[in-house]
Parts: sequence; C-alpha cells; structure tokens
Amino acid sequence: MTDRITPGAARRAALAAQGFADARPAGPVTRRHLVRTVDRTKLLQLDSVNVAVRAHYMPLFSRLGPYDAALVDDAAWSHSARRPRLLVEYWAHEASLLPVADWPLLMSGAKRKGWWRFAEEIAEREPTLVDDVLAAVKELGPASAGTLEQALGATGAPRPPGATWWERSDVKRVCELLFGLGQLTTGTRVSFQRLYDLPERVLPPEVLAAHPVDPDEAARRLVLNSASALGVATEPDLRDYYRLGPARSQQAVAELVESGELEPVEVHGWRHGAYLRPGTRMPRRVSGRALLCPFDPLIWERDRTERLFGFRYRIEIYVPEPRREYGYYVFPFLLDGELVARVDLKADRATATLRVPGAFAEPGVDTARVVAELAAELHTMAAWLGLDAVVAGARGDLASPLAAALGPR
Repeated sequence: MTDRITPGAARRAALAAQGFADARPAGPVTRRHLVRTVDRTKLLQLDSVNVAVRAHYMPLFSRLGPYDAALVDDAAWSHSARRPRLLVEYWAHEASLLPVADWPLLMSGAKRKGWWRFAEEIAEREPTLVDDVLAAVKELGPASAGTLEQALGATGAPRPPGATWWERSDVKRVCELLFGLGQLTTGTRVSFQRLYDLPERVLPPEVLAAHPVDPDEAARRLVLNSASALGVATEPDLRDYYRLGPARSQQAVAELVESGELEPVEVHGWRHGAYLRPGTRMPRRVSGRALLCPFDPLIWERDRTERLFGFRYRIEIYVPEPRREYGYYVFPFLLDGELVARVDLKADRATATLRVPGAFAEPGVDTARVVAELAAELHTMAAWLGLDAVVAGARGDLASPLAAALGPR
C-alpha cells in the first residue's frame, strides 16, 4: 500500500534534504562543508545576474552562513595535487556546477538540449570549423569565444567569397555545441566569462577513464540524485532537477520503484503521486533562517514551491518596472521552515551598501519576529559581501519596521 504523508512532513523532508535542518557551522566554513552541502544539493545553478550576488555563491551562504567565496572558485575552476578540482560545469538543471564524479552521467546522452540541433547545422555547413576550434583551444589553452574568434580570423562581418574567417556567432555556437558534447569544458572563468578548455586538461584522470554510462542507467542515477536532493517529489519534480525528458524520466522512476530504490507516497493536497528514497529524513521541526536567491534549488521550481510552502513566487527581472509586484531580484526569507517574507535586494558596491528597495510579509506571520530575524540576516549577508551598511527602501508593508530594526544609516 502507498504511504500517506502530510504536507508539513513533505515540506520538512524537502528542507532536510537541502541541508536546512542542520545548524550552521560554529567555526570557519571549510572545503569539507562545501562538499557536504553540494552532496545534498547535487548542483549549483549558474546565472549571469549580479545585482546582489551571483547565484552559485548564495546557496552555500543560505545553508552555511558567511564563508570565503574562494572555496567555490577553487573547487570549480582550479586544480592542484593538494586541492583537486571538485566541481565541473555542464547543462544540468540549467548551466550548473556539479561534482566531477557526475560528469559521465551527463555525457551519457540521457539528456539533450534542443538548441544543439542549430549548432549541429552550423557544424554540417562549415565542417572544418569544429576541428579549427578544437585545434585553437589545444594550442591556446583556456580561451574565451572572443579569443578563439580572433585566432580564427572571425570578424562578425559577412564573409566574402573564398574568405577563410568565420562569423562570430558561428564560433560561439560551435563552442557551445562542443561544450554540450563534452569535447570542451570550462577551464576557468575570468569576470564570469567562460574560458573553454579540453576536458583532459580539466577533469581528473579517473573521471575521464570511467566507462561510458548507458543512458537508461544514467537516467536512473540522475533521478536518484534528484530524489535525494528533493526529499519528497513528484515525477515531474524529479525530472525537472536535471531537465530530463518525460519518457526517460518516467521509465527511470518506474524501474526504481520496481527495484525498491524509490517508494511511492501520497501527499495530502497534491494532485500527483510522489516518491521518496527509503530512509528519507523527516524531522519533526526545522528551525533557523535563510535568505534564498531566485535560483536556489529549494525554490527554483515555482509550482513545487507553491505546493510545499503555499508561497507563490515569480522572478520579475523581465517584467517592466511599473508592473513589478515585488521587485527586480527578490529573495524569499525562510524562517523556522516557512517562507515568511520576501525582499528585493541590490548590492550597491559604489557606496558599500546592501539596499532593500522592497520588503513584504506573508499573510499571518509574526511581523515583529520576522523583522528582527530578517534584519539580523541582512546584516550578516552585507558583512559577507563586504558591504558596510544595509538600507531599507519604502516599498512593502515591512519597509518601515525593517528600517527601524536595521538602525541608523
């Protein structure tokens, strides 16, 4: 018989799976803490928006508190015998950092991005461009698409008959195709710009030497990763974590249920059945606080966020300013296992100020306690970012009490 669990139990299982049921470290955050956190979240999404802090840094702060961002940089974009590379970039949920050991699973063909077809058309139209790009990377070492364009004589202008240079967009798209196929990866980043390199110069030898993974087996292992990271999840939730195709995900879930590696459950109020791994932790209580960036894996799937927390959340970056409900880059605030508020945040680096243009409470919360905890967490975040002050704006029902709690400007 299928077990039934309450929405509260499902929510607490999700929080525990993501690392929010544990206290933050009492001392300095170390590489060991990073490994443990990524082992739970399975990946860190990358995003170019830097209005407050880049997306791949924030989930670790949300779970661990202040830490040296160089821990992530070293784990993802440098390598030495003493401190081997731990993370590699690939298309997982979206562009993401994931443990190097999972790279073969993504190379299996279990997932495939539709835009590759367009890049493949370029490769077919200009068959020597792929070889030229690979040869240039081999010679130059880590190189941006712009550097490769220059090396190959790209100008971005239409090519006269018989000319040998490539159009700029073609070079970039071929780089991305080769990245998707695993023939190139990210050697390092400079000012967040990806520098492409050969996998054999980036990944540990044991990862490169791993036997090819059957796509169906890779899908099962990715779904198990998703289940571990999500706690309790529907099949579409499990599918979305690594953006697998529906048919492959559904087959993997069915096989994992048959083998006993996933257990079906019903969550009261959920339209679809759910699944969990045997032994999934369901704490009776979750305490603590955290600000969550829009791309945190706890909340990046908006329908699931509403299902778990009763919290409707949409990112409004692309909404014209007059039509925004809450703000440009809004962070939900997690307190004792509930999403209790949301704040629009901006790091004003010119004045060393963390600005809060808007602050909004969820219905029915203890406003006084939310304001006190939120103010404390904002001060902690500002200090972590090297900012000297936190200043609240005028938008939202929490704006005035938050400004008072934050203290003098």
